[in-house]
Amino acid sequence: MIDFQLLGLVFILMHEMDAMRCKEWRIFPGTSFLNDTFGFIVFTFLHIPLFYWVLTEYQMNNEGFRIGFNYFLIIHFMLHLLFLFHKKNEFKDWISWTIIAGAGLFGLLDLLTS
Repeated sequence: MIDFQLLGLVFILMHEMDAMRCKEWRIFPGTSFLNDTFGFIVFTFLHIPLFYWVLTEYQMNNEGFRIGFNYFLIIHFMLHLLFLFHKKNEFKDWISWTIIAGAGLFGLLDLLTS
């Protein structure tokens, strides 16, 4: 059986790798004012505890986390749609959108099948 939650996790981790390339910190309200060097450092190091927490919760098979994470994946997709025309948004190619949409799709599928 396909593990949609695991696929959602893989896609969102891939998105965060792509987010470095696309300088996602430029479109976040809390980090958009930072220059690229410092923005990259802040964005990168904030993901260490975030990834640790997400991977720990995933391993614990926490049902509350699973549901919340699925909603996050869907909302994350919608936020990217909302910021599609932001002047500093660099998520424009099919690769970025396949990853972003994939994460949202697998979040939705996990909600519908679990």
